[in-house]
Amino acid sequence: MFRKRSSLILCGLFLFVTWNAVLVLLLWGRAPSGQRGDGQMDLALMPTSDVMGDVIRMADSFESELEKQKKILSQILSHQSMWKPSNRKGSKVSVPSQPVIPILVIACNRVTVRRCLDKLLQHRPSAELYPIIVSQDCGHATTGEVISSYGNKVTHLKQPDLSDIPVRVEHKKFQGYYKISRHYRWALNQVFRNVSHTSVVIVEDDLEVAPDFFEYFRALLPVLKSDPSLWCVSAWNDNGRDGYVDPGKANLLYRTDFFPGLGWMLLREAWEELEPKWPASFWDDWMRQPEQRRERACIRPEISRTLTFGQQGVSLGQFYDKYLKYIKLNSEFVPFTKLDLSYLREKTYRKNFEKEVYSAPLVTYDEVKQGQLKGSGPFRLQYSSKDSFKVMAKSLGIMDDLKSGVPRTGFRGVVSFFYRGRRIYLAPPPGWTQYDPTWS
Repeated sequence: MFRKRSSLILCGLFLFVTWNAVLVLLLWGRAPSGQRGDGQMDLALMPTSDVMGDVIRMADSFESELEKQKKILSQILSHQSMWKPSNRKGSKVSVPSQPVIPILVIACNRVTVRRCLDKLLQHRPSAELYPIIVSQDCGHATTGEVISSYGNKVTHLKQPDLSDIPVRVEHKKFQGYYKISRHYRWALNQVFRNVSHTSVVIVEDDLEVAPDFFEYFRALLPVLKSDPSLWCVSAWNDNGRDGYVDPGKANLLYRTDFFPGLGWMLLREAWEELEPKWPASFWDDWMRQPEQRRERACIRPEISRTLTFGQQGVSLGQFYDKYLKYIKLNSEFVPFTKLDLSYLREKTYRKNFEKEVYSAPLVTYDEVKQGQLKGSGPFRLQYSSKDSFKVMAKSLGIMDDLKSGVPRTGFRGVVSFFYRGRRIYLAPPPGWTQYDPTWS
């Protein structure tokens, strides 16, 4: 149906171009066509005795007119992915047979957005199913030129409000975080309210995507839609550095209580819940608060499907040199849409995960650190307080910060990672019930 509609549109545009071309030829035969506003004939258009010259001039003008129509056609097609289907009674709405998953790229003043867009376009299997929408803040002209150079391969939106945001004196240094939050709200409203998409994958301009990035989100969209205990799907593993992930488990996925971000999928229903109370700043940490999370989880991979190359930004490269630049980007294409992902359902996953964690042999920190473990694993390393978690996490090389009491990648307090070729579960004692928001 979608192809049929597109064909009809293209036929109409062809007729439009042809009609304009015919008009050009017809007008040549009429004297008034060369009449200027001052009553003088345009000498360039007046017939002469040089028939061959007249024909050449007519051909040149005809070519010029066709070029103008070509530009109009390009502009129309560049916005085709943003068209709204008709809602009139009795009208047939043409939609793709599969759900459309738009990719929203949040951009500002990084000309290196080219690296992000090049990889998205390189790995994108379908322009129809994955329209790329680049929302630019900051008004940075050079970055805007880079985005515009992609023509109709992407839709370029510009956040209109570039003004400073009134903040408390002590928050002046955080002005950038306020503007980012404002931009996110505006951009997501464009996708969900102005264009009426039902889902979106958000990517920032400093992310490079893996070859199976689109396959990953395509497979997990129905999982997210069907499970109310989930509220996002992320392509990111906070502890996904090379050596801390199992290289043989590119297909392994987890539930996590920690909102990862960095390439993540959101449904329109979730946005309708979040948008009315969207924060003025620090939106990602706000997402990690219990009031927003509401005991829901996200899906995240063993091996990341995104890689950040944005060392400079409003966070001034926080964590970049120590963790982020070493994140392993998946290079193996996993056919997720052909896999059975039913193990991710809440009851099934929780039962199997807790059984695996708490049936694993309990080991000491020294045994792990000094490489004295016997067997292939997995092994369980237990923490009993915020301080003991932080000390062991930092010493073992995984991220030790907590947000509202939740450790990065944690599920029911458990952090799973690879260490010297063995699976380690850094876990609270058996019988864990809830996070303590004072742990931060």
